[in-house]
Amino acid sequence: MPGVAHSAIEQRLEFLKYAAIRVGIYAGVALSAVFSLWVIIANRVPMPATFAAERNAVAAILLVVCAAIPGIRFLRSPGELLLSGLLAWGIFTASYLVLCEIFVLLGENYSSFHVFVMGAISYLLFSTLSWIGTIVWRVRATNHSQPHH
Repeated sequence: MPGVAHSAIEQRLEFLKYAAIRVGIYAGVALSAVFSLWVIIANRVPMPATFAAERNAVAAILLVVCAAIPGIRFLRSPGELLLSGLLAWGIFTASYLVLCEIFVLLGENYSSFHVFVMGAISYLLFSTLSWIGTIVWRVRATNHSQPHH
């Protein structure tokens, strides 16, 4: 019986074998954690206003680094870059939606739909540029492998 239960768990977690899905989940959790900490620190921790700009700059840099993880990992694989990026941004958007319920004024400027669309467009743009770069790279590689007369 334990073999059957173990096999069922393995079948349910089969999707985690793909690197794009794993990286997307990790990046999404990292984005969510950084953003959640940023919002909580900004709203709940008493801090002088003089440090607000530095706090915001550090948080924004960390968000950009976390969002760039799928792009860096799958630079030459545009399909996996898009899958991983959209998964990461979807997880981030879900946490943004939860934070909008807790911090009511957070969703005043950007709804969770707007946040998702901004991230999706960004990852679509980067995966398109990656696709074009991959095509150019392959064309140049085939041109250099042929002898010139």
